[in-house]
Amino acid sequence: MTGIDIRHYDHRHAAELRPLLLDVYAEVYAEAAKTDPFATVDRFAQGLDAWSRREGWTCTVGYDSDRNGEAVGYAYGAPLRADSPWWGGLLTAVPADVVAETGTRTYALSELMVRLPWRGTGIARQLHDALLADRGEERATLLVDQSHPKVHALYESWGWTTLGDLRPRMPDAPLMHAMLLALPQC
Repeated sequence: MTGIDIRHYDHRHAAELRPLLLDVYAEVYAEAAKTDPFATVDRFAQGLDAWSRREGWTCTVGYDSDRNGEAVGYAYGAPLRADSPWWGGLLTAVPADVVAETGTRTYALSELMVRLPWRGTGIARQLHDALLADRGEERATLLVDQSHPKVHALYESWGWTTLGDLRPRMPDAPLMHAMLLALPQC
């Protein structure tokens, strides 16, 4: 797999990217969506639409040039607004200054997924690194479902640390680990 091309997009490209992002999601979460209402394509589409409308939304998509430019996966997120509800479901006590947002302090990595044929190839890390490269925020955050310890361990191996437990304020939301990563300052 030598021909992976990672392309960068922003909120202006959201409408044209939406079908691709939904197709990849539907494939990656096909089994989970059968039994977990939180994993359905419709539920994901609601979140995608909310995130991608934000002016600061960015997305990286990997394409395999060896397979006619087939999409292999993607990552996306956006800066947390000053009034963001992101930390509202935090169940772990932390100092208030840790979760204080300014609109430019924290970039939230909302989604990172890789299609099955490309898992274990390092593409997830490439998408992750490309998405977070050259960010102006001081840190990034993400949520990992606590029922996925291997994913949690993978993020830890990339330098992420666990802040605490968080349950998003959405129907059927699973218990998550809220994680942080210091971003290099340009």
